[in-house]
Amino acid sequence: MRAIVGLGNPGDQYTHTRHNAGFDVIDILSQKLDVPVKKLKCRATVGETFLGGEKLVLIKPQTFMNLSGLTVVDALSWYKIEPKDMLLIVDDIDLPFGQVRLRAKGGSGTHNGLRHIVQCTGTGDFPRVRIGMGAPPPEWDLADWVLGKFQDEAARKTAFDAYMLAAEAALCWAEHGIDLTMNRYNKRHAE
Repeated sequence: MRAIVGLGNPGDQYTHTRHNAGFDVIDILSQKLDVPVKKLKCRATVGETFLGGEKLVLIKPQTFMNLSGLTVVDALSWYKIEPKDMLLIVDDIDLPFGQVRLRAKGGSGTHNGLRHIVQCTGTGDFPRVRIGMGAPPPEWDLADWVLGKFQDEAARKTAFDAYMLAAEAALCWAEHGIDLTMNRYNKRHAE
C-alpha cells in the first residue's frame, strides 16, 4: 500500500496559490485516476483506489500547511504504512520556478509543512516531489509570495506543466518506487 500526500492549505482563498502546489497535484491525480478526494479521514480529505494491484491513497491535509504533521502521523497510523511508502508533494522556493525534483528522503529545508512533519514523526525518511516556485523577488514578503497566485498566463502555464510532470512522477513512484522514478524524472532537468 502507498499514499501520496499533497501539502497545502484548505479554503478557497488559498486555491491555486504557490503553497498549494501539492493540493493541485492531488487534484490532477484525482482526475487521472477517476477517484474523488472527498472522504474525511485522518484530518484530511482522502481518496482511495488501486493502482497496479496495490492500494493507493491520495491525501490533502485539512490542518493548514504549518500543521501538516498531524495528518501525516494520523495517516501513517491509520493505514499502517512506513514513511518510505508515503510520497510528499510540496512547493519549494529553493528550486527554480517550474523545476520538479525528487528525493528519497531529506530534511525540511525552508518549508514549514515539511518541518512540522519531521518534528511530528521524528524522521525525514519520506520520499518527496518538490516543485520549484523560485525565491520571492526582493520587494516581496515570503508569506505573501507563497500565499500569492500566479500573476500571468505564462506563469500559470509553467506551474501547470510542472504539476502535470509531478503527477506523472507520483504515479511512477506508486508503481515502481523512488529509485527508478528519480532516475527517470530527475534526468529531465539535467539534459
